[in-house]
Amino acid sequence: MEQKYLYQALPFLRELDKRRRELFEAYFETAPVWLMDSFQIEVLEKGVTFVRENTPVEMVYIVGQGSIRAVDYRIYGIAYDFMRFDGVYAMGGMEVIMDLSEYRTTLETVTECTVIKIPRAKFERWLKTDIRALKQEAKLMGEYLLEQGRNSRAYLFLQGADRLAMLFTERYQRYAKQDVYRIRSTRQELAEASGLCVKTINRAVKKFQDEGLISREGNSILISREQYERMQAMVSSVVEQE
Repeated sequence: MEQKYLYQALPFLRELDKRRRELFEAYFETAPVWLMDSFQIEVLEKGVTFVRENTPVEMVYIVGQGSIRAVDYRIYGIAYDFMRFDGVYAMGGMEVIMDLSEYRTTLETVTECTVIKIPRAKFERWLKTDIRALKQEAKLMGEYLLEQGRNSRAYLFLQGADRLAMLFTERYQRYAKQDVYRIRSTRQELAEASGLCVKTINRAVKKFQDEGLISREGNSILISREQYERMQAMVSSVVEQE
Protein backbone atom coordinates (compact mmCIF):
# COMPACT_ATOMS: atom_id res chain seq x y z
CA MET A 1 0.00 0.00 0.00
CA GLU A 2 1.36 3.41 -0.95
CA GLN A 3 0.91 5.83 1.93
CA LYS A 4 0.19 8.62 -0.53
CA TYR A 5 -2.81 6.72 -1.92
CA LEU A 6 -4.21 6.18 1.59
CA TYR A 7 -4.17 9.93 2.20
CA GLN A 8 -5.93 10.47 -1.12
CA ALA A 9 -8.63 7.99 -0.10
CA LEU A 10 -8.87 9.41 3.44
CA PRO A 11 -8.01 13.14 3.24
CA PHE A 12 -9.15 13.77 6.84
CA LEU A 13 -6.08 11.85 8.07
CA ARG A 14 -4.05 15.02 7.62
CA GLU A 15 -6.14 16.64 10.37
CA LEU A 16 -5.32 13.93 12.95
CA ASP A 17 -2.48 13.97 15.45
CA LYS A 18 0.66 12.02 14.60
CA ARG A 19 -0.13 9.02 16.82
CA ARG A 20 -3.58 8.48 15.31
CA ARG A 21 -2.29 8.92 11.76
CA GLU A 22 0.30 6.23 12.47
CA LEU A 23 -2.45 3.89 13.72
CA PHE A 24 -4.30 4.24 10.43
CA GLU A 25 -1.12 3.82 8.41
CA ALA A 26 -0.34 0.60 10.29
CA TYR A 27 -3.91 -0.72 10.05
CA PHE A 28 -4.07 -0.24 6.28
CA GLU A 29 -0.41 -1.02 5.59
CA THR A 30 -1.20 -3.90 3.24
CA ALA A 31 -4.59 -2.67 2.02
CA PRO A 32 -4.96 -3.07 -1.77
CA VAL A 33 -6.06 -0.23 -4.01
CA TRP A 34 -9.41 -1.93 -4.77
CA LEU A 35 -10.23 -1.87 -1.04
CA MET A 36 -9.37 1.82 -0.66
CA ASP A 37 -11.41 2.61 -3.75
CA SER A 38 -14.45 1.21 -1.90
CA PHE A 39 -14.09 3.62 1.06
CA GLN A 40 -17.07 5.86 1.75
CA ILE A 41 -16.57 8.77 4.16
CA GLU A 42 -19.53 10.08 6.16
CA VAL A 43 -19.80 12.67 8.94
CA LEU A 44 -22.31 11.71 11.65
CA GLU A 45 -23.71 14.07 14.25
CA LYS A 46 -23.51 13.37 17.98
CA GLY A 47 -26.16 10.93 19.24
CA VAL A 48 -26.71 9.08 15.95
CA THR A 49 -27.37 5.33 16.05
CA PHE A 50 -25.61 4.04 12.94
CA VAL A 51 -25.59 0.30 13.70
CA ARG A 52 -28.52 -1.56 15.24
CA GLU A 53 -28.34 -4.98 16.85
CA ASN A 54 -29.94 -7.82 14.86
CA THR A 55 -29.87 -5.93 11.56
CA PRO A 56 -27.94 -7.27 8.52
CA VAL A 57 -24.21 -6.55 8.37
CA GLU A 58 -23.95 -4.65 5.12
CA MET A 59 -21.16 -2.24 6.03
CA VAL A 60 -18.04 -2.30 8.19
CA TYR A 61 -17.41 1.02 9.97
CA ILE A 62 -14.13 2.51 11.14
CA VAL A 63 -14.15 5.73 13.17
CA GLY A 64 -11.71 8.28 11.78
CA GLN A 65 -12.51 11.19 14.08
CA GLY A 66 -14.66 11.27 17.19
CA SER A 67 -15.85 8.70 19.69
CA ILE A 68 -18.61 6.08 19.69
CA ARG A 69 -20.12 3.71 22.23
CA ALA A 70 -21.59 0.22 22.17
CA VAL A 71 -24.99 0.02 23.85
CA ASP A 72 -26.90 -3.05 25.03
CA TYR A 73 -30.68 -2.67 25.42
CA ARG A 74 -31.41 -6.31 26.18
CA ILE A 75 -31.49 -5.99 29.98
CA TYR A 76 -35.00 -4.78 30.85
CA GLY A 77 -34.85 -2.34 27.95
CA ILE A 78 -32.25 -0.24 29.79
CA ALA A 79 -29.41 1.28 27.76
CA TYR A 80 -26.06 0.01 29.05
CA ASP A 81 -22.97 1.71 27.62
CA PHE A 82 -20.49 -1.17 27.92
CA MET A 83 -17.57 -0.10 25.76
CA ARG A 84 -16.21 2.98 24.09
CA PHE A 85 -14.01 2.90 21.01
CA ASP A 86 -11.41 5.50 20.19
CA GLY A 87 -8.74 3.44 18.44
CA VAL A 88 -8.81 2.02 14.92
CA TYR A 89 -11.44 -0.72 15.13
CA ALA A 90 -13.58 -2.22 12.38
CA MET A 91 -17.17 -2.20 13.63
CA GLY A 92 -18.63 -5.26 11.98
CA GLY A 93 -15.24 -6.92 11.63
CA MET A 94 -16.03 -9.37 14.43
CA GLU A 95 -19.21 -10.41 12.65
CA VAL A 96 -17.27 -10.96 9.43
CA ILE A 97 -14.65 -13.14 11.15
CA MET A 98 -17.34 -15.13 12.98
CA ASP A 99 -19.41 -15.45 9.78
CA LEU A 100 -22.42 -13.76 11.38
CA SER A 101 -25.05 -12.17 9.17
CA GLU A 102 -26.35 -9.64 11.76
CA TYR A 103 -24.71 -7.06 14.00
CA ARG A 104 -24.34 -8.20 17.60
CA THR A 105 -24.63 -4.80 19.26
CA THR A 106 -25.94 -1.26 18.81
CA LEU A 107 -23.47 1.55 18.12
CA GLU A 108 -24.03 5.26 18.72
CA THR A 109 -21.90 8.36 18.25
CA VAL A 110 -20.77 10.06 21.46
CA THR A 111 -19.37 13.06 19.58
CA GLU A 112 -19.58 14.19 15.98
CA CYS A 113 -17.76 11.49 14.05
CA THR A 114 -16.10 11.03 10.71
CA VAL A 115 -16.51 7.37 9.77
CA ILE A 116 -15.17 5.19 7.00
CA LYS A 117 -17.75 2.81 5.54
CA ILE A 118 -16.50 -0.32 3.76
CA PRO A 119 -18.91 -2.74 2.05
CA ARG A 120 -18.88 -6.07 3.87
CA ALA A 121 -18.03 -8.01 0.71
CA LYS A 122 -14.91 -5.89 0.11
CA PHE A 123 -13.74 -6.11 3.73
CA GLU A 124 -14.33 -9.86 3.80
CA ARG A 125 -12.39 -10.32 0.56
CA TRP A 126 -9.47 -8.37 2.06
CA LEU A 127 -9.32 -10.62 5.14
CA LYS A 128 -9.55 -13.77 3.00
CA THR A 129 -6.70 -12.70 0.72
CA ASP A 130 -4.35 -11.03 3.23
CA ILE A 131 -3.15 -13.12 6.18
CA ARG A 132 -1.65 -10.08 7.90
CA ALA A 133 -4.98 -8.25 7.77
CA LEU A 134 -6.79 -11.31 9.14
CA LYS A 135 -4.32 -11.75 12.02
CA GLN A 136 -4.53 -8.03 12.78
CA GLU A 137 -8.32 -8.09 12.94
CA ALA A 138 -8.33 -11.24 15.11
CA LYS A 139 -5.82 -9.62 17.50
CA LEU A 140 -7.90 -6.45 17.86
CA MET A 141 -11.07 -8.49 18.40
CA GLY A 142 -9.33 -10.58 21.07
CA GLU A 143 -8.04 -7.48 22.88
CA TYR A 144 -11.54 -6.01 22.92
CA LEU A 145 -13.14 -9.20 24.25
CA LEU A 146 -10.47 -9.58 26.94
CA GLU A 147 -10.95 -6.00 28.12
CA GLN A 148 -14.73 -6.34 28.13
CA GLY A 149 -14.50 -9.58 30.10
CA ARG A 150 -12.08 -8.09 32.62
CA ASN A 151 -14.32 -5.08 33.18
CA SER A 152 -17.41 -7.26 33.58
CA ARG A 153 -15.70 -9.41 36.22
CA ALA A 154 -14.46 -6.37 38.11
CA TYR A 155 -17.91 -4.77 38.10
CA LEU A 156 -19.32 -7.89 39.77
CA PHE A 157 -17.40 -6.94 42.92
CA LEU A 158 -18.12 -3.23 42.85
CA GLN A 159 -21.26 -1.35 43.79
CA GLY A 160 -22.30 2.29 43.93
CA ALA A 161 -19.46 4.79 44.32
CA ASP A 162 -16.77 2.12 43.88
CA ARG A 163 -18.11 1.17 40.46
CA LEU A 164 -18.23 4.80 39.35
CA ALA A 165 -14.68 5.27 40.65
CA MET A 166 -13.53 2.40 38.46
CA LEU A 167 -15.21 3.99 35.44
CA PHE A 168 -13.50 7.32 36.19
CA THR A 169 -10.06 5.72 36.55
CA GLU A 170 -10.48 3.87 33.25
CA ARG A 171 -11.57 7.04 31.48
CA TYR A 172 -8.66 8.96 33.02
CA GLN A 173 -6.20 6.42 31.62
CA ARG A 174 -7.68 6.81 28.15
CA TYR A 175 -8.53 10.48 27.89
CA ALA A 176 -6.51 12.55 30.38
CA LYS A 177 -4.61 15.44 28.82
CA GLN A 178 -1.72 17.06 30.66
CA ASP A 179 -2.59 14.95 33.72
CA VAL A 180 -6.20 16.19 33.86
CA TYR A 181 -9.35 14.39 32.74
CA ARG A 182 -12.39 16.58 32.07
CA ILE A 183 -15.77 14.80 32.29
CA ARG A 184 -18.59 16.46 30.37
CA SER A 185 -20.96 13.47 30.45
CA THR A 186 -24.44 13.99 31.86
CA ARG A 187 -25.55 12.03 34.92
CA GLN A 188 -27.74 9.89 32.65
CA GLU A 189 -24.75 9.10 30.42
CA LEU A 190 -22.69 8.13 33.47
CA ALA A 191 -25.55 5.92 34.64
CA GLU A 192 -25.65 4.14 31.27
CA ALA A 193 -21.87 3.70 31.25
CA SER A 194 -21.73 2.22 34.76
CA GLY A 195 -25.02 0.34 34.98
CA LEU A 196 -26.04 2.43 38.00
CA CYS A 197 -29.17 4.55 38.43
CA VAL A 198 -29.00 8.35 38.22
CA LYS A 199 -29.77 8.68 41.94
CA THR A 200 -26.76 6.53 42.82
CA ILE A 201 -24.59 8.56 40.42
CA ASN A 202 -25.64 11.79 42.15
CA ARG A 203 -24.79 10.38 45.58
CA ALA A 204 -21.42 9.07 44.37
CA VAL A 205 -20.45 12.37 42.72
CA LYS A 206 -21.31 14.27 45.92
CA LYS A 207 -19.26 11.78 47.96
CA PHE A 208 -16.26 12.15 45.66
CA GLN A 209 -16.49 15.93 45.80
CA ASP A 210 -16.75 15.97 49.60
CA GLU A 211 -13.68 13.70 49.84
CA GLY A 212 -11.66 15.76 47.38
CA LEU A 213 -11.52 12.97 44.77
CA ILE A 214 -12.93 15.21 42.05
CA SER A 215 -13.14 18.94 41.35
CA ARG A 216 -15.83 20.96 39.60
CA GLU A 217 -15.54 23.60 36.91
CA GLY A 218 -18.93 24.78 35.75
CA ASN A 219 -20.85 21.71 34.57
CA SER A 220 -17.66 19.69 34.13
CA ILE A 221 -16.00 17.29 36.56
CA LEU A 222 -12.20 17.45 36.71
CA ILE A 223 -9.86 14.69 37.88
CA SER A 224 -6.20 15.52 38.47
CA ARG A 225 -3.33 13.05 38.50
CA GLU A 226 -3.29 13.03 42.31
CA GLN A 227 -7.06 12.48 42.48
CA TYR A 228 -6.83 9.68 39.93
CA GLU A 229 -4.14 7.89 41.94
CA ARG A 230 -6.21 8.14 45.14
CA MET A 231 -9.30 6.85 43.34
CA GLN A 232 -7.36 4.00 41.74
CA ALA A 233 -5.96 2.95 45.14
CA MET A 234 -9.50 2.99 46.56
CA VAL A 235 -10.83 0.73 43.80
CA SER A 236 -7.86 -1.66 44.06
CA SER A 237 -8.32 -2.07 47.81
CA VAL A 238 -12.02 -2.92 47.39
CA VAL A 239 -11.31 -5.53 44.67
CA GLU A 240 -8.54 -7.12 46.78
CA GLN A 241 -10.89 -7.40 49.79
CA GLU A 242 -13.39 -9.25 47.65
